[in-house]
Order: sequence, then C-alpha cells, then structure tokens
Amino acid sequence: MIHSAPVRHVRTLLIALIAGLPLATGASAALAQGDSAVAARPPLFTRDDAYLGAAFVVGTIALTPFDQRLTSSLQAPRFQDNRVLRGTADFVRTVAVPGAPIIGGSLYLIGRLGRWKRVADLGLHGTEAILVGNIVNTAIKGTVGRARPYAVADSNSRDFQLFRGFRKGRDYSSFPGGHALAAFAVAAAVSNEASRWWPHSRWYVGTAMYGGATAVALSRLYNDQHWASDVIMAAGIGTFAGNKVVRYHHRTDPGNRLDRWLLAGTIAPRADGSVALVWTIRPGAP
Repeated sequence: MIHSAPVRHVRTLLIALIAGLPLATGASAALAQGDSAVAARPPLFTRDDAYLGAAFVVGTIALTPFDQRLTSSLQAPRFQDNRVLRGTADFVRTVAVPGAPIIGGSLYLIGRLGRWKRVADLGLHGTEAILVGNIVNTAIKGTVGRARPYAVADSNSRDFQLFRGFRKGRDYSSFPGGHALAAFAVAAAVSNEASRWWPHSRWYVGTAMYGGATAVALSRLYNDQHWASDVIMAAGIGTFAGNKVVRYHHRTDPGNRLDRWLLAGTIAPRADGSVALVWTIRPGAP
C-alpha cells in the first residue's frame, strides 16, 4: 500500500516534464536561428541532439524507481472521481490520437487547396514527424515488452520481457507511450516551423505546444495506460522526431524529392463542384 501523499508524487512528475520545456523549446529556437544564419547545408544530427537525448534518457532512468508510486497516486479516488480531471484527460488524449494525425492531414489538404504553402508545409511535416517517431516507437514497444499498469494491477513496473510486445500486443507494449510521442512530435514540429516564420513567437508558441503535450502525457498516467518513465521516453523520441523532420526539410536537404513531390501538387476546384489533384514536375511550382 502506498502511504506517501498522492499530490507530492504527481508534483514530482509535473516538475520532471515541465523542466524539459525550456530545453525542448530552446532546441527549436536554435534550429530556427540557424535556419536563417547558415547558408551552407548543415548536418542532420548535431551535438545538441546528443545533449537533448541524454537529458531524456537520464530523466527516464531517474523516474523509473517512482513509476509505481506515481501511477498508484493518480488512481486514488480523489483524482479518479474528479469529473474535471477525467473529462480533461479524455479530451487531450483524443486530441493527440487520433486528433493529431487527422489535424495534420487536414492542414496539408487545406494548404494545398488554398495554395497556402506554410499551412501545407506545417501539416505535412507535423504528420511526418508522427510517422517517423512511431516507427522507432513501435520497434521499441515490441522489443522490450513492458506490461501496462492495468495489466499488472499497478504493482510491477519492472515487468519487461524481450519481444513480448510483438507476441502479446497492446497489454504488453507500454514503453514508450504512443499518445505522448504523437503530442511531442507535433509540438516540436509546430514550434520549429513557427520559429522560422515568426522568430519572436518561438517561446510562447513552444511553451503552449509543449505544455499541451505534457497534459497528454499526464492523461496517459491518469488513465492507467502508462508508467511515468514511458511518457518521459516518448517525449524524448517525439521531440527528436519533430526537430529532425523540420531540420531535414528546411536545412539539411531543402527542396528534397519528398517535399517537391508532396508540395508540388495543387488541389484545384472543378466546374462541377468537385476537386482535382493536379501535379507538376517543375521544381518550385506552386
């Protein structure tokens, strides 16, 4: 039985997640500043990536001993019986998945239809960041085979088994968290894109986006779907994916084939009220 005060344990997780916001937002700011300051194509991976990755790995390891306490604390009746908390958790979870991919795809289509390049760019790269992050995430989930909290009655956060996630599916694919990854991937991509367009907005856009992603991460603990260390690692993978996708498309290889192909087509209205997708092979065409 857990005797520690629930609020204290929840506060510990909040501090861990929020402490990473300046670091992640700062990474977005550095990427955007370099975008305008460096003419030559820089490498995709930098020393800052190593620092950011190390910070999330250390955070994951540091929180692991507290996984059961944090999870059990959030299952206390004082939290679970709170309608506001339950409604908020359901809302932010839905916004992350399936919301984020749907919103990203919609922004891409709207941008192509309206010929708003920035909107299409944002939708495409945000969705791409989720896909890239999920490839890594799925491989780790299946390999480490960690039991979700509800699968072990919140009693054994160290229940790992090699390749069990592939064999037994969802109940044993807790690490890392998928919803948190999607939320942080989008946060990183949007923050980076906004920093390119409006350099002075990077801190409040980044804080809002990463703050929302943090709410998604907490909702997964509240709903007994993940351990704290699951969402910390997911935050790291998602942030890394969002940063790298934007860096690749705008700095390392601008005008790459993927962007030329997916951003070159135009969704044009037809006389009968339908729409047609018109492609052009001329680079740089709207």
